[in-house]
Amino acid sequence: MRARPSAKTRRLLGAAIVLAFPIAIALATSATGLASGKAAAAARGIAADHRTAPQVVPKPVAMTVGTGSFTVTPGLRIAVRGGSAARAVARDLAAYLRPATGYRLPIVAGAGRRGDISLTLSRRDAIRNDPDGEGYRLDVTRARATLAASTAHGLYNGIQTVRQLLPVWIESTSVRRGPWTMPAVRIVDYPRYVYRGLMLDIARHYEPPSAVRRLIAQAAAYKIDVFHLHLSDDQGFRLVIKGFPRLSKIGGRGSVGTHGRKMDPGGFWTQDQYRAVAADARSHFMTLIPEVDSPGHTNAIIMSEYNDRRNPRLNDPHNIDCGKYKPPRWDYSQNVGYSALCPNSRNTWTILRAIVEQLARMAPGRYHDLGGDEVPRSLLRQSQYASFVNHEARIVHAAGKTVMGWADIAGPGTHLTAPSIAEYWNPAAGIASGTSTGTEAVAKRMKVVMAPASHAYLDQKYRAGSAGNVPPTLGMSWACPRGCDVDRFYNWNPGRYVTGVTDRNVIGVEGAIWGETVVNLNNVDYMVFPRLLALAEVAWSPKAKRSTRHSPAYRGFVRRLAAQGDRLLFAGTNFYPTPLVRWRLALVGSRVRSAKRRHVSGALATLAAPGRPAGKIRARIRWGDGSTGAGAVGGRPATSTRVNGLYAVTGSHRYMHAGRYVGTVTVSAPGTAGASAAFVVLVPR
Repeated sequence: MRARPSAKTRRLLGAAIVLAFPIAIALATSATGLASGKAAAAARGIAADHRTAPQVVPKPVAMTVGTGSFTVTPGLRIAVRGGSAARAVARDLAAYLRPATGYRLPIVAGAGRRGDISLTLSRRDAIRNDPDGEGYRLDVTRARATLAASTAHGLYNGIQTVRQLLPVWIESTSVRRGPWTMPAVRIVDYPRYVYRGLMLDIARHYEPPSAVRRLIAQAAAYKIDVFHLHLSDDQGFRLVIKGFPRLSKIGGRGSVGTHGRKMDPGGFWTQDQYRAVAADARSHFMTLIPEVDSPGHTNAIIMSEYNDRRNPRLNDPHNIDCGKYKPPRWDYSQNVGYSALCPNSRNTWTILRAIVEQLARMAPGRYHDLGGDEVPRSLLRQSQYASFVNHEARIVHAAGKTVMGWADIAGPGTHLTAPSIAEYWNPAAGIASGTSTGTEAVAKRMKVVMAPASHAYLDQKYRAGSAGNVPPTLGMSWACPRGCDVDRFYNWNPGRYVTGVTDRNVIGVEGAIWGETVVNLNNVDYMVFPRLLALAEVAWSPKAKRSTRHSPAYRGFVRRLAAQGDRLLFAGTNFYPTPLVRWRLALVGSRVRSAKRRHVSGALATLAAPGRPAGKIRARIRWGDGSTGAGAVGGRPATSTRVNGLYAVTGSHRYMHAGRYVGTVTVSAPGTAGASAAFVVLVPR
C-alpha cells in the first residue's frame, strides 16, 4: 500500500487559484503568441506539422493531423445516436463546454448536420485490441466533429480529448468568447491497461466529500478510471458504521499531528455522503474502491472499540488488540507497525464483517481492498497473518466483492487466487530484495496493479534535501531520497518493473497520495499534479521506451505537458511547475467598454503563466489608436505551495474619439515564448 523502509511514513491534498477581474465583460480575439505564428497559420487552413499537432495527454494510440480547423459556434448542437447512455455523455460534454463558451449547446437526436459535434454509440464501433471497450474514434474536419465508441465509457474518454483540442481557457468557469477552434485531426485511441488509478488517504488527514469529488473530476479529465479511497488507518476511521458508532465518533476525531495542530480535529463521513461520492465517481466512469486496512494500521479501530463494553455485539472487546501497547494508546505521529487486530478474537470478526458488508451495500464497485501491509512478525507470526487474510477474504467474497490488497497479501500461507488483486508498492525492482510479493502474486495467479513507491507515490517530494522546492513539512523522502519529479513517474515500464511480473499479469497502474503531510486540497493538488499526468500516460498510452530524460517518448511527453499547465490553471488546479518543463504562456483578451469621458481602465486580458511570479512578466499594450504603453500584471500572491500564476493584465488609456478599437496585449517572460491577445474597446459618443 504505502511503503517506507525503516523510516515509515506517508501522504495527501490541494486547492484552486481564482482571480476576479474588475472590468472584463467578455472575450474577443485571442492568440497564443507562438513566435512563428504556426497556430494562426493552421487556423487559416495551412497544413499543420508535428510542431502544431494537438498536445494531448495521455498520448493517443494513433493521431493524424489534417488541414484547417473546426469552429464551435453559438449555434452548435450536440447530435447523438445510441440511446440514453450516449445522451448522458453528450450532457457531460455540454456541461464541460458551456461555462467558458456561454453557448446553449442543445442536444438533439440523430446523425447531426454541418457545424455539429456528433456522438455515436454502437457495437459496430468497437476497436480491435481495445482491452475493455474504452476506446474511441474522433474525426474533426472543417465541417464537423464526429466521436464514435462501442461503450459509453469510450465516448466519455473521447470527450476528454475533445476538451484538450480546444483552447486552454475552455476550462474556465467564466464566459470567455472564442474563437473556439479545434484542429482538423483523426484519432483512434484505446488504453494499454484497464486499471488506471488514483489513491487518496483521508485517514491520516481528514478530507470532506467535496474535496474528494473535486479530485475525482480532475483525475477523470486525464482518463483515470479508478479512485481508491483509504478510509482507515492508525490515526483515523472516516466512515459511519451502523452498530459501531464509536468507530467514527472516537476513531474519526484526530489526524496526524493532532496534538500539535489544533486546527485539524479530524472528521468522518456519513453513509449518505459515501454513497454520493460513489455515485459521483460512477458518473465520471470511475470505479470507487474502499480500503479499510487490516490487520495492521488499525489503531483507530482498536482505540474506538477496545472499551466498547456497552455494545451488545461484542463480548470482550479487549481481546481485539494484538498491538505493541497494552493497553493501546493513540499515536498521532507518522509511526507505523505498532497496531494489529487479533485473528483469534470473535470480536475482531464481528467488527470487520459489519464494515465489509456495509461498504459492499453502499457502492456497486467490484472490489474491496482489505489492505494487509506492514504487519511486523513481532505482532503476528506469518501463519497468524495468513490466517487473518484468508478469513477476511472469505467475508469479502461472501459480500459479493473481489479481494484486493497490498501485495503483502500474496505471501506464504494465503489462499488468494484469481481474480484477486495484489497492489505492488515496494520501490524494489528487477530481482532485488523486496520484489518477492510481486512474484508470489503471479505464482498464485493473482492480477497485479503496479504502484512502486519510487515511481507512483505522489506524497514523495519532487526534490529532496536542503534544495527541496517545498516546505520541510510537505512531502516525504523515504522512497525518493533524491526527489521524484515527473521524469521518475514517467520513465518506467509497469510490465517489466519486477522480473517475472509481465503485462500478462499486470492490469494497471495507480498513483498514491498518502496523508501524513498533506492537510488540505491545495496540498493535494500541488503533490498530485503534474505527476499524475505522467502516470496517466504510462497507464493509457502504448508501450514505449521510457527510460531516461533523453528518450524520444519522454521529450514528447514534456512538450505536451507544457501545454497542460495553462489548462490546469484555468481549471483552478494548483500544481508544482517543475523546472523540467518549459511551461508556456497563454493569454486571452477581454472585450471592455470605456468609462466616462472615453477613458478605459482595468483588465484587458487574462494570463496563465505557470510558475512565473507576476514581477517577472512584462506586458505591452497597443491601444488600437496608434498609442502604446506598459501594462501591469497582477493577481493573488504566491505561497510556498501555490506558485502558479493566473493573472490579470491591466492598463489605463484615454481615447480621443468615439469608435470601436481593437487593441493587443503582448506579454513576455524569461525562458519561454511570448504571447499576444486582442481585446476590444467600445468608446461611446
